[in-house]
Amino acid sequence: MAIVANLVIDQGTDFEATIDVTDQDGDAVNITGFTVAGQIRKSYTSTTSIDFVTTVSDPNAGQVTIALTDTTTATMASGRYVYDLEMLDSAGKRTRIVEGQVEVTPGVTQI
Repeated sequence: MAIVANLVIDQGTDFEATIDVTDQDGDAVNITGFTVAGQIRKSYTSTTSIDFVTTVSDPNAGQVTIALTDTTTATMASGRYVYDLEMLDSAGKRTRIVEGQVEVTPGVTQI
């Protein structure tokens, strides 16, 4: 079962977060060789999505980094979205790591 974690993303800025993949006891899961992907959608049934840039930043410690560029977040309308992050092991087993809501807050400053 995935962990539920809500995110706040400031529109027009770079976004990055590190996700720790752990087992039921809270111990880090070694995710060497795993593929990770994540998407944001306006609703669960939405046909359009925004892909996170995902990196297995420390496979031995079970750490995954998700990111969006300022150009990407600038195209997102302010408001609520849903997201999830899944990993795929070498045997083809798919596991949802984390899921939740994303709140995109509007920006004021123009640089």
